[in-house]
Amino acid sequence: MATETSSRVALPEPSLPEVFSTVSVSRSPFYWRRLLGFLGPGFLISVGYMDPGNWATDIAGGSRFGYTLLFVIMASNLMAILLQSLSLKLGVATERDLAQLCHESYGPKVSFVLWVMAEIAIAACDLAEVIGSAIALELLFHIPLFYGVLITGLDVLIILLLQRWGFRYIEALVIALIGTILAMFGVQMFLSRPDYWPALHHLILPSSSILTDPAMLYIAIGMLGATVMPHNLYLHSSIVQSRRYPRTPSGKREAIHLANVDSALALTLALFVNAAILVVAAAVFHRSGHFDVAAIQDAYKLLSPLVGAAGASTLFAVALLASGQNSSITGTLAGQIVMEGFIHIRVSPWLRRLITRGLAIIPTVIVVAVTGEQGTEKLLILSQVILSLQLSFAVIPLVLFTGSRKRMGEFVNGRWLQTLAWATAILIAALNAWLLIQTAMGR
Repeated sequence: MATETSSRVALPEPSLPEVFSTVSVSRSPFYWRRLLGFLGPGFLISVGYMDPGNWATDIAGGSRFGYTLLFVIMASNLMAILLQSLSLKLGVATERDLAQLCHESYGPKVSFVLWVMAEIAIAACDLAEVIGSAIALELLFHIPLFYGVLITGLDVLIILLLQRWGFRYIEALVIALIGTILAMFGVQMFLSRPDYWPALHHLILPSSSILTDPAMLYIAIGMLGATVMPHNLYLHSSIVQSRRYPRTPSGKREAIHLANVDSALALTLALFVNAAILVVAAAVFHRSGHFDVAAIQDAYKLLSPLVGAAGASTLFAVALLASGQNSSITGTLAGQIVMEGFIHIRVSPWLRRLITRGLAIIPTVIVVAVTGEQGTEKLLILSQVILSLQLSFAVIPLVLFTGSRKRMGEFVNGRWLQTLAWATAILIAALNAWLLIQTAMGR
């Protein structure tokens, strides 16, 4: 009896135990019914690819260089699909999340450093969300930025309510907000009347000027560096385990397949949103000779007059608010995962949310009070640089674990996939290093 008890105690706790294996999935012979049960986690992940932190680079790239940088958005999205696929496969195959595996595989000192890096990334993401939501509140309701930043702290109440009802309600809200963003930019695309053939050409084929023009290369690297959000790699490896699929080799194999479909579909929608932001900026600002539009507030003010539709700017601001709120939800979940996985400390979700949001609100309030709108624009850029700085600390362990037969068993990466994963990891690290060097030099 004592042996049985000690054995039970030794079993590792699952990731996010309150939602682990709580979402039922169909065992129907119809493929689409089985797929419906897996739709959701990928959409939570896709939020990080259309958050306020990405808006500034998309607007700057479109206004300054027209449609040329659309290929960078496409390439970034393909990298994202690959890395998120590795993340979900890791979660299903090992039944552990990336943070748990780092804790179990590395010593206390390395685990602590990785945890600190992950927390910095989450705080940086939250910083962008606070700024984006506060700007949207200012544009829509004329609430001063200072008070808008404080109001963003209240979204913790929404998240706590949804967590009580169940994980599916969180997914439903996120999908509804993504639908809002898609609808808003669909209308914007129609109103801005872009040149579709040149846009399609630049989406598929790269331009040599991306590498030869230093200014264009700088913005392109900013897009690449900020696209794959580090906290998403931790998050996806955890929430994919919320499905109640058979924990057998065949059950895991199907779960990986269906979760990949969910992820690819959601990230394709994220591709459309990012591309739409750049296309609208190119069609409205670049075409009219406004080449230096980079701030979100400037884009809002110019949009309606240049498009010729009174509601164009309002649609833009509504999409921004939806984007900021969406990102807050995923940031909360990611925070729980890294804290529980790396250092085995469990705190109430409301306390965890207040800590994370406080870390984002305090510097934002100070900057807004001292410098106003100009400061928030610089702070938004800084948040993306911080993300770039520690991205590789999540990507490299992910590639190592998914390439380990000891960890993955029959689900280990094949040789071609592992080569592609390492090439992507090295490219991201090199580009982020270049971006940081250029930022330090004051480019």
